[in-house]
Amino acid sequence: MALSKKALQSVKGMHDILPKDQPLWEKLRKVTRELGEQYNFERIDTPIVEPMALFERTVGEASDIVEKQMYVLKTKDDDSLVLRPEATASVARAYVEHGMAHVPQPVKLYYFGPLYRHEQPQEGRVRQFHQAGFEIIGGESDPVYDAQIVAMAYRFLEEMKVAKLEIRINSIGCKQCRPIYRKKLVDYYKSRPSCKTCKRRILVNPLRVLDCKEKECEVTKAGAPAMIDSLCTLCRGHFKLVLEYLDELGLSYMLDNHLVRGLDYYSRTVFEIFAEGWDAALAGGGRYDYLLELMGAKATPAVGCAVGLERVGVALTKQGTAVTAKPKPRVHFIHIGDLAKKKSLSLIEALRRGGVHVEESLGKDSLKGQLAAADKNGAELALIFGQMEAFEESIIIRDLKTGAQETVLLVKFVEAVKKRL
Repeated sequence: MALSKKALQSVKGMHDILPKDQPLWEKLRKVTRELGEQYNFERIDTPIVEPMALFERTVGEASDIVEKQMYVLKTKDDDSLVLRPEATASVARAYVEHGMAHVPQPVKLYYFGPLYRHEQPQEGRVRQFHQAGFEIIGGESDPVYDAQIVAMAYRFLEEMKVAKLEIRINSIGCKQCRPIYRKKLVDYYKSRPSCKTCKRRILVNPLRVLDCKEKECEVTKAGAPAMIDSLCTLCRGHFKLVLEYLDELGLSYMLDNHLVRGLDYYSRTVFEIFAEGWDAALAGGGRYDYLLELMGAKATPAVGCAVGLERVGVALTKQGTAVTAKPKPRVHFIHIGDLAKKKSLSLIEALRRGGVHVEESLGKDSLKGQLAAADKNGAELALIFGQMEAFEESIIIRDLKTGAQETVLLVKFVEAVKKRL
């Protein structure tokens, strides 16, 4: 029985990364690895599947992620698992589980991988998406780490050649000053119009109303009280130092009183980075000093960021910046006859061991067909190996641009090819 058309399509919001897209993804991986190494971060990879309770407890039961977006799996043992919707909680879980609190602090970790949220796919927002992230866990709640994380996210986008970047930053306070602000926000919204979702949010998760993009809420939000006016002395001093460090780094920023991020575990510094011409954040993060405590561990300072990799790709496309593979000198191996074909594999392996990028079309037998394949692939040199060459242990090197050719012995042919590239 043939598969249905739907069964032969990728799942909605989850896409193949095709060969033509790989140069972009190779660069994303390269930039992630190099930035991590330059800033002394170590790589961590966490499982794609995690316990559901991990995110209910840390991200917030009233958050959109937990209420609407998680892919939930039921095991045969009736355990509730989810495809991870975000990575910071997973990294923090690994920090606790593997006793990383007992190694020199802070622990600096970076990751690169897929995440899953069941939401309506749109430009730059898909159901399987990828992030690169950098987390600093442990040590002191030092503003210098907040600034370093902002700088890393910014440098990542710079390295990817995303132009005209804008940092938006805010402080959402701590356990002492945030309740005071929450009361001000609730009192303000009680007598003002808001969308249906925000009417519920103001009761269960008040700060989330500032993240609303509905038109009817924009006017109300514009006049909302600013968190910065309610910060306690410690939070105010912390935020002031973060901004001073960013000034020292020469990074310009915009204070955004409505920036809160969508996860419950954030405290103090929160930030997002945008590119001109698109209203979706390419990167974001902040401090999460309460996250490990929510997991039942000792209270541990932490700060981190994540870069949305699909969004980086969209931003580059909008700005007309394509990431292409570096052209490699192309050599095409051509065989003529059964004996030559039999000996071809060992010659191709010799070229590859010698560092020569070589293509072939061993499935074709005609000289004309193989030359056509060489031309289509943009080859510069053709290596022609026929019956006579097989007996004489030689090979013909033909320059496909000039038509000039030379016969060389097999014992010297790898070096002869390399000299022509």
